[in-house]
Amino acid sequence: MRKFLPYIFAASLLLSCATPGRDVAYKTNFQVATPWRPSIDVRADAVMVYGVGGNPSERGEHASFERRVRSWKEHGYETHFMTGIAWGSYQDYFTGAWDGTPHLDEGQVRQNGDTVWHGHMVPYIVPTRNYLDYFKERVIRRVIDAGIDHIFLEEPEFWAFSGYSESFKREWEEYYGFPWRPQHSSPEATWLSNKLKYHLYYRALDETFYFAKEYGRSKGLDVKCYVPTHSLLSYTQIRMVSPEASLSSLSSVDGYIAQVWTGTSRGPNFYEGRRAERVFEMAYLEYGCMQSMVAPTGRRVWFLTDPIEDWPRDWEDYHRNYHATYVAQMLYPDIADYEIMPWPNRIYEGLYRRSPDSEERIHIPRDYATMMQVMTGVSQQMPLSSNQVSGSHGVHVLMGNSLMFQSFPQHDGYRDPDLSNFFGLAMPLVKRGVPVGISHIENLGYKEALRDVKVLLMTYSNMKPMDPQAHTCLADWVRRGGRLLYCGTDTDPFQSVMEWWNTGENHFAAPSDHLFGLMGIPAGAPEGEYAWGRGSVTIVRKDPKAFVLRKGGAQALFTIVDRLYGGLQQKHHFRLDRGPYTLVAVMDESVSDAPLHLDGTFIDLFDPALPVYEGCDVLPGTQRLFYDLSRAGKAPRILATAGRAYEERASRRNYSCTVKAPAGTANATRLLLPAAPSQVLVNGVAAEGEWDEKSRTLLLRFENDPEGVELSVSW
Repeated sequence: MRKFLPYIFAASLLLSCATPGRDVAYKTNFQVATPWRPSIDVRADAVMVYGVGGNPSERGEHASFERRVRSWKEHGYETHFMTGIAWGSYQDYFTGAWDGTPHLDEGQVRQNGDTVWHGHMVPYIVPTRNYLDYFKERVIRRVIDAGIDHIFLEEPEFWAFSGYSESFKREWEEYYGFPWRPQHSSPEATWLSNKLKYHLYYRALDETFYFAKEYGRSKGLDVKCYVPTHSLLSYTQIRMVSPEASLSSLSSVDGYIAQVWTGTSRGPNFYEGRRAERVFEMAYLEYGCMQSMVAPTGRRVWFLTDPIEDWPRDWEDYHRNYHATYVAQMLYPDIADYEIMPWPNRIYEGLYRRSPDSEERIHIPRDYATMMQVMTGVSQQMPLSSNQVSGSHGVHVLMGNSLMFQSFPQHDGYRDPDLSNFFGLAMPLVKRGVPVGISHIENLGYKEALRDVKVLLMTYSNMKPMDPQAHTCLADWVRRGGRLLYCGTDTDPFQSVMEWWNTGENHFAAPSDHLFGLMGIPAGAPEGEYAWGRGSVTIVRKDPKAFVLRKGGAQALFTIVDRLYGGLQQKHHFRLDRGPYTLVAVMDESVSDAPLHLDGTFIDLFDPALPVYEGCDVLPGTQRLFYDLSRAGKAPRILATAGRAYEERASRRNYSCTVKAPAGTANATRLLLPAAPSQVLVNGVAAEGEWDEKSRTLLLRFENDPEGVELSVSW
């Protein structure tokens, strides 16, 4: 059997000292398929204009790609390009208009013969070489000819339940050298099918980005290439396959967008025997997946949040879960680049239910729009920070892309409901206030990968190692003092698929036996603790799902990790002070039901009225974001605004600026002043403000204008 992508791990070793050029000019961005209009002028640094043919998910006609780009440039935006690589408005390819041959047979196909569609005449694609030739010529070349030098190819996705098309069968025979096997027929056929899906999009991005950079150079452009992608957790839960962390081995990949939002983070999971949505905890782990993909590699990542989601719900639901995902992303202080929203036309112009018990559909509530625009301003100002989230650091869970290979279908009665073998390792710690980190097995070849890890939790009940070199790295880390906790019975049906640990010179019944052998531990070793060098391996012969599928199970896992760590701090919250901002998430289902009290003077940034509080209680199950006025300094300036401030000027007696934001929305702005104002002008007209003497701040309210509202305050 052809060995699968052995160069990925080797490449990570070679590239461990190489960092692609980091473009720091664009801190915030957003994606949109339409031309500029005043209702969606959200004032990020850059706009990703979507698709040469627009967004196939949206109805209606679109202007040409070049006209759309020009409309945003004329309003001061840097213009980048985004499109889907696994689906898109590529009807000229599927109908045969491009090369005279129809290609609808290159869609992803289910077992029953149905094509998996993303929209009308928009199938999810098997990325054949012919399709890649089309994509490079008709999409990439046109975009670069338009002067675009930032390309975002999103969602390289292959459904795990597909893999039955004639085009996929041809790719199988070319790749493996033997006839196609239906993936439902055996665990091994499932494994091989999903590995091939993984390879096809790895190849697709490799070839496409290489072409983009080479063609860009011929035009005098230094083209940057990024992959907007869901997290490994999300893809596994929804049963998709995508290259994920392995893309770090490609020199043509400059980074990612972490596509995390309410729609991905509301995927249910088990904890203490109860299946439920846990949006904050899931989002925190999802962003951790993405942060850990770039942390040892030096590549760039933008964190995405969405004030709504793909599925139509109600504004109260969107509002509540936006808070959860927004705080979760900000709890990673080494990330400070953000996609502030996707599809602003959908957010500002869409109609959704007013509340869960109402069928009335309305546009975004004005208060919600104000708060959301304050958040876009915070994202623009949020600094990198050397501070850490409160809690015991250095506990990580090991993940691997092969999680996606075992997600569908179920074999031999073995079940991992809602990815419980992952959450069984992570959730008992997150719920007790331990800021769990993620390590990707594909990145262990980078010297920074395990640098700050004290205790590493792993299992092979839900994934398998793709390359034996990962075990060499793990064994060396333990020898140097690491504490490894291995939880697993090694009895799931994927343990015996034809792979490197049981082919050639290797005859291991399970991949863990190879890892243990490198550390002098016998194959099939019983539960216990084993020394290796200055570190140790603790084996627990339970699959991790046991720690979350029943009530009381989480304590057993926490007790073991607490001992290995040498005493974990146990609490019901996370807190991070980052620049002038204080971020807090208080969890329910935790060690306390009491509110968390904060002392100090704060602006509540989640309240569209921007009130000032002396102290605050944060309730379990909620998240808050504050501006800490003790860190505000003394110079007059805007502390928070539902827009973006330009042309700021301050003198001994006056402060002025211009604030821009989408038309039809309301602004709240709180300014820090050295003294009570003697005159307030909004667009040259006298206006009233609310002065707070104790905090020495002024609150102004006015209607937004994308052309700008001029503020002038004298004292």
